[in-house]
Amino acid sequence: MILLTGFEPFGGDSSNPSWAAVLDAQEILRAEGHEVETLELPCVFGESAAVLGEAMARVRPELVICVGLAGGRDRLSLERVAINCDDARIPDNAGNRPIDEPVVPEGPAAYFSTLPVKSALRALQIAGIRAEVSQTAGTYVCNHVFYALMHELAGAVAPRPRGGFIHVPYDTAQLPQGSAAPGMATQDMGRGIAVVVRTALGNPVDAKLSAGAVH
Repeated sequence: MILLTGFEPFGGDSSNPSWAAVLDAQEILRAEGHEVETLELPCVFGESAAVLGEAMARVRPELVICVGLAGGRDRLSLERVAINCDDARIPDNAGNRPIDEPVVPEGPAAYFSTLPVKSALRALQIAGIRAEVSQTAGTYVCNHVFYALMHELAGAVAPRPRGGFIHVPYDTAQLPQGSAAPGMATQDMGRGIAVVVRTALGNPVDAKLSAGAVH
């Protein structure tokens, strides 16, 4: 079983392309015979992690990929690292604005994704979908969910499910006419998420490719 999650709208937006992209990916993967469940997470610190944990206990997935919006980026970002820090620049959808608080008290400083991010990057490039390996998922609700996911998986018994996080750009259809902000069609985001799923299922060991950052 594969579990894919997106987010509800936040920050005044009327839609969140992460959820639309996840639904597109589900349709693609189910047509290929995969068992896929999807979940729209609330953009709320604490509640989002709790809802995800409940779904994981119910579905018992072998692979979990959470997806969120990173407005301003122009490609799919395969997140490498989740950090144990909530530091909100804006309030979440419940008005919470934690500053310098841990996602999990006494948890480790960070977790690495267990997705084959380098292999997925190569597969996305071959598919003609803009992508990168990102070294930061921020400190907002996306990172909160990413860290909570990896903390949950770290405590799972073998065979341990794999998991990670993908950031997507704005949907080009939601940008105002003449906007200079970068975007991507949700159909391409959905295709990209499906590529990552296939790559994760077929690559137990990641490729060794250069995809780091100078700064």
